[in-house]
Amino acid sequence: MSESPAVPEKIVTCPQCKGDSVYSPRNAYRPFCSERCKNLDLGAWASESFRVPAPEQLADDTPSRHLQ
Repeated sequence: MSESPAVPEKIVTCPQCKGDSVYSPRNAYRPFCSERCKNLDLGAWASESFRVPAPEQLADDTPSRHLQ
C-alpha cells in the first residue's frame, strides 16, 4: 500500500483563547487548541451566554405587509 499524501497543517486562531491552534486531523479539538477551550465554548452555549439573534418581532399595533 502507498502512503497517503501528507495533509498540510494550518495554524488558526483558537476561537476561545485566541492562541494558536493546529487545524488538522491530528487535533481532535479543532478549531480549538485544547479540550479545555472546546468545553468552555460548549459551556457558554449551554448556559445561553451565546445566542443566535432572533428576528425582530412586530409590535401588535404595527401593520404587517403580510396581513394586507
